[in-house]
Amino acid sequence: MKNENIPYKIYLNESEMPKAWYNLRADMKQKPAPLLNPGTHQPMKAEELAGVFCEELIAQELDNDTAYFEIPEEIRAFYKMYRPSPLVRAYCLEEKLGTPAKIYYKFEGNNTSGSHKLNSAIAQAYYAKKQGLKGVTTETGAGQWGTALSMACSYFDLDCKVYMVKCSYEQKPFRREVMRTYGASVTPSPSMETEVGRKILAEHPGTTGSLGCAISEAVEKAVTSDGYRYVLGSVLNQVLLHQSVIGLETKTALDKFNIKPDIIIGCAGGGSNLGGLIAPFMGEKLRGEADYRIIAVEPASCPSFTRGVYAYDFCDTGMVCPLAKMYTLGSDFIPSANHAGGLRYHGMSSTLSELYHQGLMEATSVKQTDVFEAAEYFARVEGILPAPESSHAIRVAIDEALKCKETGEEKTIVFGLTGTGYFDMVAYEKFHDGDMDDYIPTDEELEIYRSKLPIIE
Repeated sequence: MKNENIPYKIYLNESEMPKAWYNLRADMKQKPAPLLNPGTHQPMKAEELAGVFCEELIAQELDNDTAYFEIPEEIRAFYKMYRPSPLVRAYCLEEKLGTPAKIYYKFEGNNTSGSHKLNSAIAQAYYAKKQGLKGVTTETGAGQWGTALSMACSYFDLDCKVYMVKCSYEQKPFRREVMRTYGASVTPSPSMETEVGRKILAEHPGTTGSLGCAISEAVEKAVTSDGYRYVLGSVLNQVLLHQSVIGLETKTALDKFNIKPDIIIGCAGGGSNLGGLIAPFMGEKLRGEADYRIIAVEPASCPSFTRGVYAYDFCDTGMVCPLAKMYTLGSDFIPSANHAGGLRYHGMSSTLSELYHQGLMEATSVKQTDVFEAAEYFARVEGILPAPESSHAIRVAIDEALKCKETGEEKTIVFGLTGTGYFDMVAYEKFHDGDMDDYIPTDEELEIYRSKLPIIE
């Protein structure tokens, strides 16, 4: 065991918790492209978004210049139930790998929802309550966001309607029951409840669904229900803003021991965890104060960064949402029913897409069986059963640590452990039984979806 003067877990005091969210866009010289009205192809205005999103969240979404947004006291008080979250030195993992690398992970699974999603869920529920709404609608992939939002809505006495991607709904019945315990209604998507759901089912009979499908249903439900608004757990600027508490805490903890990471790794689906983790580090990079190697890890079955195109596309399969410029596989793309449900989105955050396009970060994709191999190894060595989404980051962190073993370099690696995998045992069972496959879309398949991208003059 390495005998270093760094504790296994670095905890911050409550007084060291962030008092403001950091807006990464404020330090970007080249800002993310604006959301466009799908009818006029002109930048969306606040009044056009008002029927879908909460007013104060719209202001956060469209603000590219304000560096810090003060966290309301009510939200900070809620955060104290589970924050600050620990930054853990993975001494056992380092020893098992025999690597000279120093490995740290920011653990976001120490709350009832089991993931980082609660950081934004409580903020969005707070603003919905402040606006006097009856409730909110949303989609969820793996179920972590739906669980977090149902918990937040329960706290503020708001109704919560969740459309859960069908394959996850069927794979994770207990995640669904946690949502219902907090009072949410949960519907498998696509469903017959909405016009867009019926249309998708007619065009794709027997589909296992996608986040894009579920988004379409949730938005339709919000705009056709009086006193409701739609909220989203990833992709949008406002979500990355709220999730910056992850990176801010991580950097404060590292600074206490004068630790500077060389490599920062996060799983990438829509961008909430990755964007939150890297925010202050990328800010330093943009300002020329420091440099870091930042790696986004996505599933090979849904490779928006590594095999998508940087173009304007619909944020949802039903094509009812604004157009966003992002790395996308095409809004009609429905990925295979892999077990990292939270990463099964056809596009990527506009902010992260622009940073990637500028070459400020890297991206890689990994196969599902390789991910679960890393997840099992991590569970046996570090004692935490990780979520499949988080395990994408674990896979690449292990790979980078093994490279250090080969070269003898003592690099410092930080990755995000976004949540626990205790509701993912069907996936672990399939891995252990040898029934898990590694479906990867062909170039010909992806070209079909790319050909349907909207043409923006």
